[in-house]
Amino acid sequence: MLMNRRHAAGVTLIEIMIALVVMGILIALGVPAFSAFMQNAQIRDAAESIQNGLQIARSEAVKRNVPVTFTLNGPNTTWTVAAANPPGADIMVQAREASEGSPNVEASVPGPGALPVIIVFDGLGKTNLTELATIELTNPTGGACDTGPSTGNMRCLNVTVAVGGQIKMCDPRPDIPVGDTRKCPS
Repeated sequence: MLMNRRHAAGVTLIEIMIALVVMGILIALGVPAFSAFMQNAQIRDAAESIQNGLQIARSEAVKRNVPVTFTLNGPNTTWTVAAANPPGADIMVQAREASEGSPNVEASVPGPGALPVIIVFDGLGKTNLTELATIELTNPTGGACDTGPSTGNMRCLNVTVAVGGQIKMCDPRPDIPVGDTRKCPS
C-alpha cells in the first residue's frame, strides 16, 4: 500500500512569527536595564579618565621636576595636562575630550569652588591645594544618583585629590561603612 507522505522541510511562517514576537518581548524587557548600564558605564569611564589624568599630571611633575597642571575645563569632563617647561611656556602633555566615552556626564565641585578645576603638582608630587579637592561626577541623562537603598538608579562617583597628591576614586553613598575602601574621605 502506497501512502503519500509529505516531509516537512524548514519552518512555517507561523513559527517564524512566534519566534519574532518572543524575541521582540525579550528585547523590550532588556532595553531599560541596558540603557541604565550604559549611563552608569559613562560615569565610571569619566571618573577613571579624570583619575588617570590626575595621575599623569602627578607622575609627569615628578619625572620632569617642574610644575604640571591638571585642568578640568568645565561641567563636561574635558581635561588637559600641561607642563611648565621652561617656566611660563606650557607644554601640552595629554588631553581628553568629554565626547570620548562620557558625553552625558557632568562634573561639579562642592562648596565654594568653581569650575574650571586647576590642580598643580610640584616636582615632589604634592599639590597647590590647601584642603582635599573633590570632583563629583553625575549623569542627569540616566537619572538621580543612588544615595542609599532604593533612592536612584545612577552609581555616581567622586574623584578626590589630597594636599599631599594622593588621588582616589570613591563612592559618595553615605551607607558605605567606615573602613570600606570605596568610601569617600570626609
